Amino acid sequence: QVQLVESGGGLVQAGGSLRLSCAASGRTFSTYAMGWFRQAPGKEREFVAAISWGSSTYYADSVKGRFTISKNNANNMLYLQMNSLKPEDTAVYYCAAGNSFPRVGPRAYDYWGQGTQVTVSS
Repeated sequence: QVQLVESGGGLVQAGGSLRLSCAASGRTFSTYAMGWFRQAPGKEREFVAAISWGSSTYYADSVKGRFTISKNNANNMLYLQMNSLKPEDTAVYYCAAGNSFPRVGPRAYDYWGQGTQVTVSS
C-alpha cells in the first residue's frame, strides 16, 4: 500500500511555471514506477509523464520539452516541473504509483492521489 498526496497547483498565466509535488507514504517509494496524469472537465484522464524506479523518464508528446518529472527517494517525493504553460494544460493533475514502466494507461497504476487543480489563463 502507498498513500499519495499532491500539492502545488494553482492559477498561472500562460507562459508561466508551476511545480507540483506528490508526497508518498507507505511501501518503499523507490520500488514503484511513478506517473503524473491530468484530467480536464469532460475529458478522459490522460498520461503526462512517468519515471521508473531507476529514474528513467517518459513523456507525453504534448508536454515534452516543457515538463520535467523527477523524484527524491530519500524523502519519498515526486515532482512535476511545468514550464511554458498553456491554457490547454488546465486540468486536475494526479500522481500515481504502479509496478511497470513506462505505462501510459491509467489502469496500469494501482495507487492514486486526490489531485491538484492547475489553471492556466490566457
